[in-house]
Amino acid sequence: MPSPSRSGGPAATPKYQRIAAALRRELDRAAHAPGGRLPSERTLAARYQVNRQTIRAALRELRQDGLVVTGRRGTRPAPAPFPSPPRSRLTLVTAPPSLAALLGMRAGERTLVHHRSELGPAGETLQHAVTYLCPELVARTPELAGYRDRTAAGVRDEDLGPLHRWLEESAANARIAETLTMTRTRHPHTTAPAACGLTVRRTLHDGAGRLIALTDLVFPSWDRLTIHRDRAATGFRVTQAH
Repeated sequence: MPSPSRSGGPAATPKYQRIAAALRRELDRAAHAPGGRLPSERTLAARYQVNRQTIRAALRELRQDGLVVTGRRGTRPAPAPFPSPPRSRLTLVTAPPSLAALLGMRAGERTLVHHRSELGPAGETLQHAVTYLCPELVARTPELAGYRDRTAAGVRDEDLGPLHRWLEESAANARIAETLTMTRTRHPHTTAPAACGLTVRRTLHDGAGRLIALTDLVFPSWDRLTIHRDRAATGFRVTQAH
């Protein structure tokens, strides 16, 4: 283990915090089944060449983060919370003027809009996506036109699987552009921490460059987000407001 550094840096971090960080990485990499256990305090102390008090301090950090639980049989990874199933619905609405112009819509024209929310174990909204479909595209796509007509008639479609598959296939074949907006809101006269949010606007264009769908993804609350892109041709643009 590196010797302490006078200039700060990784070696200046307390040992128990470094061990906690290493165990976090180990938990991230491993697929722990419910009921699995971490090595004993004695084993961890021997592995990291520290005393058991240091290991206990590291495990305390993990317990505070909700990553491990402690019982009579030792310390084990915390069970993953069971997420609620996504909620999905369709509406037929008049888009805001700024979006209507992008979608090539006439004044007062309505279009099919897909709403999808991903919920946490306590029912909190983790992600909400609103997708506006180009009316011209809807009119020339039979399955989408069917959804539009049923929604206009007040019929609620219970099976949105075909729509989800169509959206996934379109995203796989379309040209995608994404803009990320991060916000931090402070409320005056309060000591509460600033509320953070992330919004992603995703636009899908066909081979001729025509906009076929526009999605706004909102993440109301988050601790960590990993943004991954397989196709290197598409980049991200991040703008920070002052």
